[in-house]
Amino acid sequence: MKSAANVATLVANPRGSALSDALIARAARALPGFVASRWLDPGVAADLFYDGEADARGALIALAAPEGVDVIMQRSATRAKHLLVADMDSTLIGQECVDELANFAGVGAYVAAVTERAMRGEIAFEPSLRERVALLAGLPESVIDEVLATRITLTPGARVLVRTMRARGAHTAVVSGGFVQFTGAVAQRLGADEHRANRLVTAGGKITGEVVDPILGADAKLMALREISSRLKLARHEILAVGDGANDLAMLDAAGLGVAYHAKPTVAAKAHARVDHADLTALLYAQGITGAEFIRD
Repeated sequence: MKSAANVATLVANPRGSALSDALIARAARALPGFVASRWLDPGVAADLFYDGEADARGALIALAAPEGVDVIMQRSATRAKHLLVADMDSTLIGQECVDELANFAGVGAYVAAVTERAMRGEIAFEPSLRERVALLAGLPESVIDEVLATRITLTPGARVLVRTMRARGAHTAVVSGGFVQFTGAVAQRLGADEHRANRLVTAGGKITGEVVDPILGADAKLMALREISSRLKLARHEILAVGDGANDLAMLDAAGLGVAYHAKPTVAAKAHARVDHADLTALLYAQGITGAEFIRD
């Protein structure tokens, strides 16, 4: 197949809508300088290669979104990534850990509303986290293990994403505005290389309602991405970042490919790419990895 400068990857949810030949044909007509297409996983994901420089992202999303298909567009030569930096809450897992703890404290609805506003970027992350954590004061420390055992579930495709990237030699890091008491367990479930997050203060078997300073927010996530990539001697184009909230935006922007995953509207609008329909394996297809190459459980 003739090489092309750019690639548009179309991805459907493997548990839902299917990607059709008809949609691929319509997408090809919308791409300037279309060269060729190939299936990455029949009915689920396909690459469309093109040489044109005109911005066709909006046109392709308009075609694909009504059919439950996501579009990721990038340079062909730099699509392979060697570092994954991923948010945890509502990205690698389906929950917000602070909200789950708050349910045990009887303030679940209030805390969830504050979390939602913080993730939308309507209020500052750091003071909102202090406010939410203060409401957890007095909870038994054992509640953390109970939440991990009974309420925390991995997002579909998360483990396949991490395991496949590691099998291909990439480094994987969980970088969260949540708590290390959770990221450690989630990183272990995923098989990730490292994790960073805030630490809930506990004393006498209880949560004190405090978090250790400095709070890991947007700036700290960005610094973590830069520190890890520098340590590994990786260029920007070799970095993949994924998240859903406003405190992920700086991290997403600093990566070679920053993906807003089932994200808040402001985040999805600003990220390099957005995944609204598919699961996290979309990040593997975006690198040109076929479904047959995935490391599955």
